[in-house]
Amino acid sequence: MIGEQLSTQMDSNVNVVNRTGGSGVVGHQAMVDAEPDGQTIGLVTVEIGMMHHQGLTDISGEDLTAISQMNEDGAGITVAADAEWETAEELLTYIEEHPGEVTASGTGQGGIWHLALLGMLLDNDLPVDAVNFVPSEGAAPALQELVAGGIDMTTNALGESKTMLDSDRAKALGVMGSERDPAFPDVETLQEQTGSDYSMSVWRGIAGPKDMDATVVEELECHLGLIAESDSFNDFMTDSGLGVKYANAEDFQALMAEDDAKKGEVMKEAGLAK
Repeated sequence: MIGEQLSTQMDSNVNVVNRTGGSGVVGHQAMVDAEPDGQTIGLVTVEIGMMHHQGLTDISGEDLTAISQMNEDGAGITVAADAEWETAEELLTYIEEHPGEVTASGTGQGGIWHLALLGMLLDNDLPVDAVNFVPSEGAAPALQELVAGGIDMTTNALGESKTMLDSDRAKALGVMGSERDPAFPDVETLQEQTGSDYSMSVWRGIAGPKDMDATVVEELECHLGLIAESDSFNDFMTDSGLGVKYANAEDFQALMAEDDAKKGEVMKEAGLAK
């Protein structure tokens, strides 16, 4: 969608090439290695602040030129519709009183939603093994396992749980965001429930190679800002279960640095960093 919108606004072809592999390393490395002439930009994801802590690569957000943040989704806490807990606070109390009994999933080992769970436990002075984590290929299979009774909870974006929530097969207990998810306004944040200011989110934005010309960055930033405000982009994101969160180049660069430090701290404390 962003590529199509940029093509229209700039009256120029924008070709989208998917570079998968290496838990995100391949695609991010392609951005880092490109010429900083503005001809190659990419969709940078939250994993840029995680991969190097895991020893998968040496690159980080410092090797990129931030242009615009376009998305953010806080980690939601989802349980089966018939689960005994009605709030995140009740669930955390149960975990504290019954360590090792609750089983969770939502992503692969060391993935962003696993990290969200571990950070929440640590923030509540609970050991990282207080909940058993079962790796999955993503939120969809984890949610299927949830409603089948194979696991007790998932930590993933609420938008990813939308189908299960809308069909009353699951219920959301809370969201690990600084504010409520606009698409799920009735789901309280952890801060509202427990007073904790802990948050963990996935985000996406547009960036390019390091040392891009400031004039080029400014032009792209302007186009992306208009896209973020457009009805077509917002409708697309809503239909996809994704949140819109825009930040300019300066703020997005700062976010990458702050998020890198935050996730690195959690990963080291949880024993996931190398």
